[in-house]
Amino acid sequence: MEYDFDVIVVGGGLAGLTSALHLALEGYKVLVFEKDRYPHHKVCGEYVSNEVLPYLENLGVFLNQAKAISIDMLRLSTVDGRYLDSQLPLGGQGISRYALDNLLYQQCIEEEVSVIFETVSTIEFQNSIFKVVTSKNRIYTSTIVIGGYGKRSNLDKHLNREFIQKKSAWMAVKSHYEFEGFPETMVALHNFQGGYGGLSKTESGAVNFCYLASYESFQKEKGITNFNQNVVSKNPFLSDFLKNAKPLFERPLTIAQVSFHSKKAVENHVLMCGDTAGLIHPLCGNGMAMAIHSAKIAAELVHKFLNEKRFKRTEMEIAYQKQWNGIFRKRLWAGRQLQRLLLNHKLSTKLLSLVVKQPKIVERLIALTHGKPID
Repeated sequence: MEYDFDVIVVGGGLAGLTSALHLALEGYKVLVFEKDRYPHHKVCGEYVSNEVLPYLENLGVFLNQAKAISIDMLRLSTVDGRYLDSQLPLGGQGISRYALDNLLYQQCIEEEVSVIFETVSTIEFQNSIFKVVTSKNRIYTSTIVIGGYGKRSNLDKHLNREFIQKKSAWMAVKSHYEFEGFPETMVALHNFQGGYGGLSKTESGAVNFCYLASYESFQKEKGITNFNQNVVSKNPFLSDFLKNAKPLFERPLTIAQVSFHSKKAVENHVLMCGDTAGLIHPLCGNGMAMAIHSAKIAAELVHKFLNEKRFKRTEMEIAYQKQWNGIFRKRLWAGRQLQRLLLNHKLSTKLLSLVVKQPKIVERLIALTHGKPID
């Protein structure tokens, strides 16, 4: 039996839920596939730039309802603990994916978005119709499919995406902690040998610690505990944190094969959003806002395609790729350069010495990785 929808969204993260909500508000019949029931934790920095708040509020999503923490300060440190503090021009919100994804999900349900908790096995496009098959062999059809299934999936192999053929040298680790000494209004980005990690408070009062580490560095130690003690704790800030913080998860969450290789924003006529279209380095602290913004771009073009007969699918796909590149390509490039710089101990030390005397450099770096407010 087949089930027909205007739009199917594969993946119920920030990008998937936001695009689904946007299109449901436009009156379309929307289905979201998500493998895990809400609420659930995800590996994420859990800081979202204020640039997307007006847009979320237009969709009926208000982060203060989830008691998000207002953040307006950035601390950046090198491996040996040299640091600088800077104001964040727009500021942001500290909120867990546990809370934010669930907030978006509840709003989607209110707007009659259909949500099915199953894994998608295949996506096929033929005669202007998509056929989406789940792991339970159920078949669903739609005019549009949006991909928001995250950093890496078996679907990438099915769609024969180029990046999936390349090995990635990175892994990510995340956990929540009870730690009274962390400033509520700050997001901190701390370097260690072979990686870097972010600290920020969430709506529950817990501090989220999420870090990215190279396999080369991680494999020299036997497990996360040893890696934290012998590598991460070489940074004095992170040493103090790990010694005095109380873990709130039974065990940290991890993701392997985190890829920063270039991706196409359209694959086999599927519009890719968020990390599925391109992953920004966590040092830039803006992946959540990018996911939400990319969902807005996709939803607006899908609405135009479904609403205007003269606007063809090819035009929609070209327009989406062009807009995605125009808005995000420079941010991704800046993220790569910033990562290379800050992971080089000698260069990062020189950079910090320079920016202490020239604080406008920090403002410029922040501007390169953040966008303007959208509504």
